[in-house]
Amino acid sequence: MKIFNTLTRSIEEFTPINPPNVGLYTCGPTVYNYAHIGNLRTYVFEDILKRVLIHNGYEVRHIMNITDVGHLTDDADEGEDKMEAGAVREGKTAGEIADFYTRAFQDNLADLNILPPTFYCKATDNISEQIKFVQALHDRGFTYETTDGIYFDTTKLPDYGKLANLDKQDLDAGHRVEVGEKHNLHDFALWKFSPAGQRRQMEWAAFGKMGFPGWHIECSAMSMKYLGEQFDIHCGGVDHIPVHHTNEIAQSEALTGKKPWVKYWLHGEFLLSGADKMAKSADNFLTLQVLKDAGINPIAYRYYLLQSHYRKQIGFSWQALEAAKKGLDNLREQIQKIPDVIKTGTETKEKFHNAINNDLNTPEALAVIWTAIKNDKLSKNDVAEFDKILGLDLIKTAMPTILTEEVSGLLELRLNARKKQDWTESDRLRDLIDSLGYTVKDLPDGEQRVDRNVKLA
Repeated sequence: MKIFNTLTRSIEEFTPINPPNVGLYTCGPTVYNYAHIGNLRTYVFEDILKRVLIHNGYEVRHIMNITDVGHLTDDADEGEDKMEAGAVREGKTAGEIADFYTRAFQDNLADLNILPPTFYCKATDNISEQIKFVQALHDRGFTYETTDGIYFDTTKLPDYGKLANLDKQDLDAGHRVEVGEKHNLHDFALWKFSPAGQRRQMEWAAFGKMGFPGWHIECSAMSMKYLGEQFDIHCGGVDHIPVHHTNEIAQSEALTGKKPWVKYWLHGEFLLSGADKMAKSADNFLTLQVLKDAGINPIAYRYYLLQSHYRKQIGFSWQALEAAKKGLDNLREQIQKIPDVIKTGTETKEKFHNAINNDLNTPEALAVIWTAIKNDKLSKNDVAEFDKILGLDLIKTAMPTILTEEVSGLLELRLNARKKQDWTESDRLRDLIDSLGYTVKDLPDGEQRVDRNVKLA
């Protein structure tokens, strides 16, 4: 299995630290708003990576954070905390905002056939680990204090910025802000003090004042808690390279002295809206629900994404998405026509596996399937095996979730409530079902999908 390592800027043979175990950390959402389909592209690529690892016989321990505090509106440690801003925007508590958008995000993952992580870990559940991390960095001489927080001194780390080649280019954040009290342009906040005279919904007593963690510290603290001081793979979008992931590496390797902290770094490219990346800050984003409301099944969007390599930018258009929908429908139709008994040999399997193990080359893997269909060299067993990686529901083989009699009865009541457009009763029953350990989702055809709840660390 070969993957592109952002750290070395090269394709490398994947060799885990402790085979067959693989530690995988993927940056999760800041749950102040809905994820947009550009965000979700990253999670689809990470899902393919995870499925390929599993296919190759590895035991994957996958950790994903839920950022529910500390992510400011500017990567340069300026602006409001996104969670606090979201609470003001919607007139709710920050906790209510986090719970609502976490559930919405998990619904998106389920819609896209994205396998859940081993654990979701919330920043607010791991504050003590973050405080200890900052204190340890202070004890090692890597920090200094300003009036608004505790900062990491990047000049104390000779190879700071190696992930993004910062010795050859300026950090974007540095162009947007003055240095102020920071000692150096690239220094970043580990812990922010609450502004004087302002009470935040999320703040903790530490370092002699009330305050809250910086965004970067949570990922380092939680990944080490669940994966150890060194682990195999860290993923995210390419926008995380110059700031977030660069700063994670700096504080983590300063703490442990172990290099590399992470062996392989993988990053997914942008989904473009026009000439720009799709982003909530630019107000040019679409949610998955918008696609569903337009009659696009989320799996068709997954197919749309897999037609391009994860390291290639994609320009979004409704026409291309509609073409992908038709393409997936046609693929499923052709697969249904495959005879139950067909001799295919090993050629098709080898080509598919070579493609998917070559830096997750999903476009080539799909081309292998189409060619095999054309040449009558594809069996339904092959398709079922391939779809364990692609996740496109090419053959429906999933076992239904086993429901208790009580949950079945509540689902029937909820379906009737929805038919009567009694949304208050429908929501009450959904919450009741959730309390019994099941998540219910509404499908475009009016049916309900029920899954067991995902474990939250």
